[in-house]
Parts: sequence; structure tokens; C-alpha cells
Amino acid sequence: MAIVGGVATESDDIGARGQKPRALIITLYGLYARETGGWMSVSSIVRLLAECGVDEPSARSSIHRLKRRGLLTAEKIGGAAGYALSDEAQRILAAGDGRIFVRPHAEAGEGWLLAAFSVPESERDKRHQLRSRLSWLGFGTVSAGVWIAPAHLFDETYETLRRHGLDVYVELFRGDHLAFADTAARVADWWDLPRLQGLYQGFLDRHGPMSARYRRRTKIDESRAFADYLTALTDWRQLCYADPGLPVKALPSDWNGVAAATTFADLRTRLAGPAHRLVDSVRAG
Repeated sequence: MAIVGGVATESDDIGARGQKPRALIITLYGLYARETGGWMSVSSIVRLLAECGVDEPSARSSIHRLKRRGLLTAEKIGGAAGYALSDEAQRILAAGDGRIFVRPHAEAGEGWLLAAFSVPESERDKRHQLRSRLSWLGFGTVSAGVWIAPAHLFDETYETLRRHGLDVYVELFRGDHLAFADTAARVADWWDLPRLQGLYQGFLDRHGPMSARYRRRTKIDESRAFADYLTALTDWRQLCYADPGLPVKALPSDWNGVAAATTFADLRTRLAGPAHRLVDSVRAG
């Protein structure tokens, strides 16, 4: 399971560009559907996903699965069959925008958010849900019942736990790390930093050469730009939830997250405009 823009996506068939169709659809809606009321026609979705190597049966199947999960609702506009984002999906995508496009990192002295919880053995399913949600938010683990995150995640954590009815099991605290180990050493204990660096390296390996190619070009093909931007953003969305914005001073000197963020920002600057023009032309028919 992956987190894309705050939405958990299950296993799915993978398109020619190595992306799961459902993840691409979520990115597509997050980028373009919300600016027109949250609706897109089925024909537009199928046409745009084809640019990413997704065939029509896979696209339609993924749309229906997202409908069954309550993220999309069937709706006809002007006689065209299509799907609109549900209210829940609209809210989730809006909440994810800050992580994806702003990417706040903890500053020195900001402090930490602690989630202390205890769930009765008779409600083990709630314990699993709680741990899954905290992990999804990017929390690290201090101990079995104490999880930690940068303090700037408070609002998102508060809203998420309340929305899923998990707040009754948790107390949230804000504080500083005072003793006894070095904070950087503890961060390496609380989070799986090698895994995060591996994810960032995967992004750099896949999209770094792409960024270099676009820097050498004076003319950009809109179809290619759309496919490259959609796949890059889909990958980036997943990274934004794996890394909660840890303080740079507490990270290894060879931390590659900054280089990955720079690569994504460069691709966004170069590709967002041409990609949007392609989407506009497809929606116009």
C-alpha cells in the first residue's frame, strides 16, 4: 500500500511507466479536476492516462475501484459520463497540498509532537488503525505507545485522528528533546533513515536524468511533459508522506532529500505549464 496525496492506494496493475493507474488518477484529479469543480469525463481520463502507458481497460477498472472506495462519484455533465471527487477526497487532497508543494521542514527550536496512546486488548483493530495512521502521517517510534513527529504536524495529526475516531485513545504533547543522547542519534533510532534515503535515491535515479534532459531543451513536447510531470508528481507524493519534514540538522551529512526536492521543483517549473496545456486541449475535445 502506498500513500499518494494523503490517499492510501492498494496494489494495482502497473502501467508502462511503472506507475499504478489508481495512483496516477489521484494525481490527475489533484492537479487538474479541482480547478473545474472536481469533475472529469471518463474519456478525458482514459485519453490522459494513455499518455502514461495505461490502457483503457486498466484505466476504467481503476476508476471503478476508486468509486467503490468512496473517492469518486459518478456524474454526467452535458451528456458526458464522468466522475467527481467526493467531499472526503476533496478534503484529503487539499490537506496533502502543503506537504507536496510547500514541504515544511522542522527548524531548530520548533520542538517535537508526541503521541502517547493506549488501546485495550479488546480493541486491537483500533490499535492497528492508530499505528497505521501515525505511520501514514510520518511519525517515528520512540516506544510501543509513544510516537514522535516534528511539531508542525500537530494540526494535520489532530484532524486526522479526530476524523477517524481515534482521538479517544491518544494524548498529544509538544516538547523539546533535552537529554540524554544527541538528537541526531535519536532521530536515526526513531525513523528508518536508510529506507528514506533509499526512496529519495530511487526518485533521483528515475527523475534526475529526466530533469537534466529538460534543462538542455529549448522546446518541450506537451504530451511528453504531461506524462513525465504526472509520473514524477505521483512518485513525489509518496515521498512526502514517508518523510514528515525532519530537521536538516538532525539528518546525515549525505542526506539526499534536499537534492530530490530540488529535482522535483525543477521538473515542476519546466513541465507544469506544458502539461496543463495538454490537459486543457484534451478536455476541450
